[in-house]
Parts: sequence; structure tokens; C-alpha cells
Amino acid sequence: MNRTGRSKPNTSPNGVIGRIAHARMTDRQMLPILEQAEAIQEAVATHQVVVVCGETGSGKSTQLPQLMRAIGRGVDGIIGHTQPRRIAARALATRIAEETGSPLGQLVGYRVRFSDQTSQQTRIKLLTDGMLLAETSHDPQLKQYDTLIIDEAHERSLNIDFLLGYLKRLLPARPDLRVIITSATIDPQRFSAHFNQAPIIEVSGRTWPVEVRYRPPTNLRDGVIDAVDELARCGPGDILVFLPGEREIRQCTDALRKQHPPHTEVVPLFGRLSVAEQQRVFAPHRGRRIVLATNVAETSLTVPGIRYVVDSGLARISRYSFRTRIQRLPIEPVSQASAQQRSGRCGREGPGVCIRLYEQSDFAERLAFTEPEILRTNLASVILQMKHLRLGDIDEFPFVEAPDPRLVRDGLRLLEALEALDSAHHLTALGKKLARLPIDPRIGRMLLAGASEGALSELLVLAAALSVQDPRDRPLDHQEAADAAHAKWQDKRSDFVSLLNLWAAMKATAKELKRKPYEAWCREHFLSPARLREWQEVHGQLRGLSKEMGLSENAEPADRVAIHRALLTGLLNAVALREEDDVYRGARDLKLAIHPGSGLAKRKPRWIVAAELVETSRVFARLVAEVRPEWIEPVAKHLLKAHYHSPFWDSHSGKVFGRVDMTLYGLPVVNGRKIDYARVSPTAARDIFIQDGLLGQYPEPWPAFLQHNRDLQAALEKAEAKARRRDLLLDAEQLAALYDAALPDEVVDAPSLARWLKRGGNEQALKFSKSQLIAATDHTVVEDFPDTLKAGSLQLPLSYVFEPGDDADGVTVRVPVAGLNALEPDVFEWLVPGLLAEKVMTLIRALPKRLRRHFVPVPEFAAAVLEALPDRCGSLEDAVRRELRRMTGIDLPADVWDELSIPSHLTMRFLVVDAKGKVLEAGRDLAALQQQWGARAGKDFRATEEVGFERTDITDWDFGSLPDQMPFTQGGAELLGYPALCAEKSGLALRLLDSPQRAEAAHRVGVRTLLMKKFAQQARLLRREMGGLRHLQVTTEELCAATFDRVFLANEVPRDQAAFVRCCEQGREQIIVEGERLSELVSGILQRHVTVQRHLKGNIPLGLVDSYRDLAEQLEGLVYSGFLLTTPVEQLAELPRYLRGMERRIERLQRDPSREQAGLAQILPHQKRLRETLERHQRKGVKDPALTVVRWMIEEYRVSIFAQELGTQTRVSEKRLAQAWAEVR
Repeated sequence: MNRTGRSKPNTSPNGVIGRIAHARMTDRQMLPILEQAEAIQEAVATHQVVVVCGETGSGKSTQLPQLMRAIGRGVDGIIGHTQPRRIAARALATRIAEETGSPLGQLVGYRVRFSDQTSQQTRIKLLTDGMLLAETSHDPQLKQYDTLIIDEAHERSLNIDFLLGYLKRLLPARPDLRVIITSATIDPQRFSAHFNQAPIIEVSGRTWPVEVRYRPPTNLRDGVIDAVDELARCGPGDILVFLPGEREIRQCTDALRKQHPPHTEVVPLFGRLSVAEQQRVFAPHRGRRIVLATNVAETSLTVPGIRYVVDSGLARISRYSFRTRIQRLPIEPVSQASAQQRSGRCGREGPGVCIRLYEQSDFAERLAFTEPEILRTNLASVILQMKHLRLGDIDEFPFVEAPDPRLVRDGLRLLEALEALDSAHHLTALGKKLARLPIDPRIGRMLLAGASEGALSELLVLAAALSVQDPRDRPLDHQEAADAAHAKWQDKRSDFVSLLNLWAAMKATAKELKRKPYEAWCREHFLSPARLREWQEVHGQLRGLSKEMGLSENAEPADRVAIHRALLTGLLNAVALREEDDVYRGARDLKLAIHPGSGLAKRKPRWIVAAELVETSRVFARLVAEVRPEWIEPVAKHLLKAHYHSPFWDSHSGKVFGRVDMTLYGLPVVNGRKIDYARVSPTAARDIFIQDGLLGQYPEPWPAFLQHNRDLQAALEKAEAKARRRDLLLDAEQLAALYDAALPDEVVDAPSLARWLKRGGNEQALKFSKSQLIAATDHTVVEDFPDTLKAGSLQLPLSYVFEPGDDADGVTVRVPVAGLNALEPDVFEWLVPGLLAEKVMTLIRALPKRLRRHFVPVPEFAAAVLEALPDRCGSLEDAVRRELRRMTGIDLPADVWDELSIPSHLTMRFLVVDAKGKVLEAGRDLAALQQQWGARAGKDFRATEEVGFERTDITDWDFGSLPDQMPFTQGGAELLGYPALCAEKSGLALRLLDSPQRAEAAHRVGVRTLLMKKFAQQARLLRREMGGLRHLQVTTEELCAATFDRVFLANEVPRDQAAFVRCCEQGREQIIVEGERLSELVSGILQRHVTVQRHLKGNIPLGLVDSYRDLAEQLEGLVYSGFLLTTPVEQLAELPRYLRGMERRIERLQRDPSREQAGLAQILPHQKRLRETLERHQRKGVKDPALTVVRWMIEEYRVSIFAQELGTQTRVSEKRLAQAWAEVR
């Protein structure tokens, strides 16, 4: 007897082990595990937990339960033997039953979900690890077992890790229980450590060596074909090819069938194949067999006869994303351990060869072990069972490896969404029911909802369907025929209804036909009889459970709405809304598409729900139904986020209404539904009732107090009008405060006010006195916020709005369109005195941090700037910059505030109106308004000119003096006109213009034109003499005009008759002489322009591109169409020197490129700043003489850098330029 009290094992040839070893010697050949039989049995006798580490092919899965039976285990209880997959549990049970000579279901049986092939005689029970977990709910101490074999533990599935944690807690309470954990040679020490350093027994599994070759391919398909060809040359034997997924298997299957001779059999193996197709890999065969498999053949199934392995090194690894809440199936490189498992599948029947389709260095860099499933899957089922079994907090459960806290939180969130847990994470009544159902919590939730919706019959069918593999087969060679056969049950709006249609057809056919005709019908319609049976068995099990739980099936068929509402309860995170042609937006903004295999793929309804979301090449929704938002709302109330908005006063009903938007994980389920706002926010509703009702439009008839108050308000408003004041009556906020203080909290609208008054409410307190409605007056406020603003000669009315966010917020100046062009932007930067301090403070605060740090504390600097500012002189921004520079020496860029955003109320708003007061435009950009309405402004201005001022057909100065400005009135507004002698197509005329700048420019041209008429003979002579100077940039007329400007208008333009006469007398004799001098100057300029232009053409050396670009820009800025009349006289005389400087620079730049680059680095920043400042001034309508000074200083700076020998007109340097820039606006 051994220490367990049981008989010692009989290891003689005639004993049990001998019988096991010799019963089927032809295929077992003394499996390696039998060599360690005694060691294993002794370890089990002395330890509660034993880890058996056996390489692939060692025979541990088939022999361990028989070894335990041989030492007397399985007598006091059953030997439970778990497998990760149902297919493996079934196959192993069949194999062990054959080896023991016992019919399946007697001594050896299996139990998988909803399929039980066991009996009272069963002593060895194969079952999935999930099934063993399910049994803990009614057998917490697993008393039916005396031995448990947890097989393939290295796979570290979610159920395996849960079981190992559960057993660790259970073993102290079950000292009689023995646990054997089997693992491939993958990290067995982790299991040993988990069970307090349990002994590890290693079993050799390879009897022949395996040669590993590395053959990285250009693409997977070609790599497989080449590897198979290489292995075929090595000799006979079957080949096992590991590929990541079904698509790759199909592609390689087609390619290999074309490539290899008829006696070579190519067999696919993956989970979605029918049972018959999967069984082909175990069937006897002749010739060579090539098996193309997913990682199902890595550990779970042993494919016989394999001599060679091709390992793609890839697998689809299921990964749950707690961010997107979807199960992803990315293709990833397998771990080193998985690669070793794959190579271990060959070499059992002779020397093996494994070709790995990747680099050896790639293998060395891979993870040592595959990440456990508990670290990459949804934990809702585990958490639910732990709550149900009262196993405590998941954070304290003894997992082999603790799951990611984020996955735990996600599982808790899902259970809360399913209403299985409350906010404190305690099981709800519904959660307790869910825990009793051995199915996914989401499917269980649908089932329970089906009972509530009167659709339990249909939901039982669908819950069973979602719990088993799809019974519809799509054989590789008959996919189109299968799709056509299945189409007869397809529903255009719901794949779930398609399943119900298939169920009804299957049940009707099974009732009419006997077994063989029924199976023929299944084959004809590409249906798996085994999976149909499983579907029915699961349905029967669920139906029995539902009856036990007191759920009643509906006698009449449920309608589509009830069915899909029930489905939605478990699938709320799989609802999606179509946004584009085939792109849907799911929960939390997830982008997805309907899977092509769905009956709704072509229809693309607006709203869908899916049974699952899986990411492969993209995120696909599988098993899809069309739904409507109104179905979602009632079942998702606990998850909907409500956004109440847009409250408004309804003067007809006297109530405050609002709108509500409801979203489910970001999807808009309810949009803008009208609601009684007082029910969701009585305080806000009350405020609106007071502001818009009592102070606005109130339904008639008015209560007596309201009539009294309105009459009193009207009287005070008349008093304000007489006093031309707007500060006597309380503002709306103050009036609202009076009502708020007098009304009880229960009054939130007109009906509640009527009820309160009817109950005897104190109406007298609501009748306000005159003294209550009059506000105190603050004279300083009145002065700081004037009613008008003086802009030049215009006195413009101002209005104020204090509503942040409103377009009219701040100060608005009312501008008659006729006076628009006369406005200068500077005066409006200063706003009004009451806002100036805030604006200065805001300007400083708005500075970038690197600049603002020089002006801290900001309030003190703002106060100092404010005190030193001139009285509304020039630009406020320029004045602030100057004062800050004076105080700190920090020179802020002129455009520092251009791109910064300041509150709109600190920028003047312009309201442009016509003569009748009609608003034409409103905005805060004066330059843009002048650009848009300038022509209209000029037209309206001329329409208001004083009668008698205008004259046309002027040929001589016979109109006396022209004043600088003339006042007149338009529509009650005082305007100024600016007289000018204007040259028009029809002749000279006296006009009144709307801005001094326009008047000055027009008057200069007009006087020049009058002079050219007066000295017409000299002008003709000039034109004749200058005719030879025709050039693109200069016309004869421009030369003539420029001559008259230099002779007569160089100093000032006459504005009276006497000045005009003096001008004529002084210049009469100089016309021809000055014309000749100017012609000579211009001729030289144009000649040098041509020379420089010629030098800039042709091929440009790559290293000098920037230099030539700069030269071209400089030339364009000096000589251009019209330059003769726009270039100042002093600078025009310097143009030849500037052009000579450009010639010298061109001569030297290739000779001395380093000097050129140094000079270019000095000049480019100034040129760039000049270009940007000119653009900014033009955009803002600014004319700044300081910028003109800088512009010509830059030209002198160029001469000093590139042609110093030519000398400069003034002293110029980097420092002097910086000083000049400081004066620029």
C-alpha cells in the first residue's frame, strides 16, 4: 500500500501499466510519458499538486488519466480532465475510450457546453475548462472529483487562469483532491511557484531530432510554396503548415493544389470548418498529405504522420481593447515558446525538418512566452462568476498573473451596462439571474429581456445560436452554392431574423423527415447536422433553465420590435450609426463596417446593432440587424447621457420649455426633444420665467401686479426720454432680482404663479413702488461711457451692449455710409474711457509668455502705461508699445497683437447705415468695411454735397480759394467734405471728397492737369522730345506729368488763385530744362534696369538661388510700372546709384560667394519684415511715413553691404535700422 492508502501501481508486463503500454503497441510504441509513470505516481501520492512538463508528443494528454486510474484514483470520485477546446475534449475522450477498450460515454466520457456524453459509470471525464468552472456554481468544492488534470495549462486561457486561482483557494479545504497541471515546456516554474513550489516532472517528447531552417520569404504565399517544395525533396512524410488565419489558408490551399501532383492531398484545418472537414486530418490516406492549419494544431490537436513543419511565425491573437471595447484579431508574430511548440509537431516518426519563414534574428527578438489571455480579454464573465460564487474582490483573487486593472474596470463597466452590478459593484437581482446562465453575460441579458418583452421563445433560439458555432457551412469549393442555398432564409433587415427563419425551417423539416432524408436535406442546404444538433441541445438546456427560473415563453410569435429591443439590452455597445457610404460610427467614435457576409451589407441601413465587433483588416460588425433610435432609448435609459439645452419662454402657454439631446456612447439617440424645462432645472426655468415672462411677453390676461408694474415702468421710461438719460430705471437684472426676492421658489412659470396666487399668495409684495424701480446714478460712469464719439470732424453716436458672446457685445459706433471713408482707424482703438484700462491690461496679458514676463505684475504696468498715455493721439497699440519700451527697454514687434485674440467687447463695432438709418453692414474691421462699402460711401457722399459748390468744365483757376474742409449735414449727422480740383474724363471739376487723403491725391492730379492745359505748348514739346524714351515702366505722359510735378508742385500744391498764379510765374521758364534733366535721369535708370535684368536671366547656380531671388525682388521694388510718379523726388535721383550697386553685387557674388552669403544674411530679415509690414498696413488701411523712411534706409543698407565704394546718402547701420523700425507702426 502507498501513502494514499491505495494499491501501489503494478508495473509488470501483466499489470495495468503493462496492459496500457502493450495494448496498442503498433501506434503507441511506448510513449515517453510511460518512462516517467512511476515518478508521476509517486509525486501524486505525496503532493497535492504536480506539474507535468511534457514536450509535444509525449503522450501526456492520453496517458495521464489512465495512469491515475492505475493507482486507484477515480474511485472515490471522478478523474476530471480539462481541455481548452471542445474539439480537443471530444477527440481525446474518443482516443482514451479506444485505448481502454470502453465504449465512449461509459468508463470514459466527455462533457462540453450543452453536450454531455457521460454516465453513472464514467470515471474519466474529459471536459472543457469552462465547463469545470460552470460546475463550481453548484459544486463549489468540486466534491464529485478526486483528481483533476488541468491540461494544456501553458495556453493560459482565461478559464485556465481562473481555474488555477480557484483551485489554489480550494485545495486547503480538499486535502484529498489531487491536481495535475500539464504544460508543454513553457514556463512550468510559474505554475510550480503558484502552488507553493509544487514538484515538476519533465517528460521528453521527441524521439527524433528536428532540424530548423530559416527561410524569410518576399511574401507569405510564395514562401509556403517554396518551403513545401524544399521539404518534398527531403523525402516522404506529411507536412504541417502553420498559417495565421482562414484567408491565408484558403489562398495557400488553392496555390498548393495547383502546384503539386494528384497524389498529394492538401487539407485545411481551422475552427470554422465542419466537423467532417476537420476529421479529414485524422483519416488514413495514401501519398503525401499537406495540412494547412491555424494554431489549433499547435497544442490542442496532434495531427498524425507529420514529418515536416512550415512555420509562418504568425497567428491571429485575440486581443480585447478596453479603449474601443472590441475584440481585435490582429495578426502578430508568435512567441518563441509557440514557435518551439510548432517545430515539435514534426520528428515523432523520424528525423524532422521545420522551416521558419522568418529570420533567425527575428526569432531571437520575440517574446519568450505568449501573453496570457487574462491580460488581453474582457473579464465580465469572470467577474460575474466571482461575484456569484462570493470569491471576493478580483484584485485579491490568487491569479497566476493579475489582470490589467484597466481590463478589470472595463469588465465592471460592462456588467454595470448590463445592469448586473449596481454602482457599488454589488450583484443586482438581474445579475444573480445572469450568473445562473452558463452563457456570455451579454447573451444572458438578452434572454432575460426576451422574457420581459414577450419574446422569450425567439430569444431562446437566438441565445442558443449565439452560443454555438454557425451551423451554416461554406465549403471552400462550394461557397457560391452555399450562399445561394442560405439566401432562402435571409431577412433583408436582420441577420437575427434570418437565424429564426433557419430555425423554423430546420424544425419543420426535422419533423417531417426521418434521419437520413433529414441529413440529406442538410447537405443539400449546406448545413452542419452536428452543429444543428448542438444548437437544438443548447436551446433545450436554456429552455429548461428559463423554466427553472420562472420565465414564461410567449405563446404567440413576438413582433420584430420586441425581439430587437431584447437583443439591444445585451448589445448596446455594438450599436452604430451610418455616416458615410459604408462607414459606421460606433460607440466612443469607433469606425466600422458591416461584414460582407451579412444580409445587410448591401442595404446599409442608418442604424444597426451587431452581435459582435471584430477587428481584422478593419473593424467589422458581424450578425447585424437594422434598429431604430426609439427602440434604443427605453432599454438604454441607465446608459444615456442627457444634455439639456436651449431653454426658451413660450408666451402662449406661459411655460419654459427646453430641448434634450441623449447620446449612447456618443451616438445621438434623441435630438432636440421638447421638454418642460422646469422639471429638469427649476432654478433656470424660474430665471427665464422672470426675465422673459414677467419682464417680457406674458400671456394675457395679466395679473393685477404685473399690470401695475408695467404701467409704472412705462412712466419712468418717458421720464428718461425727457431727461435724455438712460440710467433712471433699474436694468433687467435688477428688476429680475426684485421679482426673485418676492416670489416663492415653487413659482417657476405662469401656471405655478396662478396656482400660488389662487392659494392666497402675497400679491401685494409683487406690486413695486416708484422708489423700488429707480436706480442710483453714478456720474463718473456716465462720463466714462459717452453717448457720442468724435472721430475727426464727425460726432458719431455710440450704443452699448453688455452681453458676452453676443455679436453686438461692447461699444457700437453708428456711422453714416457717406462718412465711412473719412474715418481713421486710430481713434477707434481707444474705445471709450471706461474701457481703456481694461483694454490696456488685456493687451499686455495677451502677449506671448516670452514677452509678457517682462511686464509683471501686469496690473502695475498697465496702470503706469495708462497714466502716461497721450490723450487719444495716434494708435493706442503703438502708444502702449512706446510706453512699455520706455519703461523696460523691451521693443515689442509692431505686429505683436495682430494675430492675438482679445475679447470682442474691447474692439469697436461699426454699424454702417444709409441716409434713412437702414443698417447696411456691421463689423469690427474698419478697413474691410471701407473696402466693401467705399464706392457706395463715395456715391452717397456726393449725393449730399452742398448745392452750388460743384463746378465742371474748368479751364482756369477762376474759383477763388479752396478751403481744406467744408461741414454739412446728412440725415442729422454732421459730416465734413474735402474740396479738390479733380481731373475727370470729361474735364476738370470742383468736387467735395469724403476723406482728406483722397482729396489731397485728387487735388494734386487736378492742379497738374490744369497746369498742363495752361502750358499746353510746352507740354507738347516735352512729349515730342521724350518720345524716344518709351519703355514698359515709363510712358511719355508719365514723364511729362513728372516734369510738371518737379517744376510746379515740388513744395506745395496751391489751394487759392494767388498761389496758383505765383506757381505759374516761378516755373514757366523751367519746364523744358527740367524735362531734359529728368529725361536724362530716367534714361540712365532704364538703361541700368535693362542691364541688371539681363544679368538676372539665364541659368542660376544652385547655391545662389536666394541671392538672385533677392535681387529680382529689389529690382521690382525700384523700377516698376508707374514708379516715376510714386517714387519721392529725392529717392528717384538715387535710383542710378542703387542700380549700380546691384551691378557691382552681381559681378562679385560668384567671385566671392562667402561675402555674398554674409551680406544676404544681413539684408533678408529686413526685407522680409518690410514685406510683411507693408502687407499688414495695407490690410489695416494704415499709412505710416516712418515705414517709408525704413524702406529707403534698407536700400542704403544694401549699398553699404554690397557696394560700399559707392557711398550712402545717409549714415546707415544695423543699429540705426533697428531705431528706425522702432518708430514704425
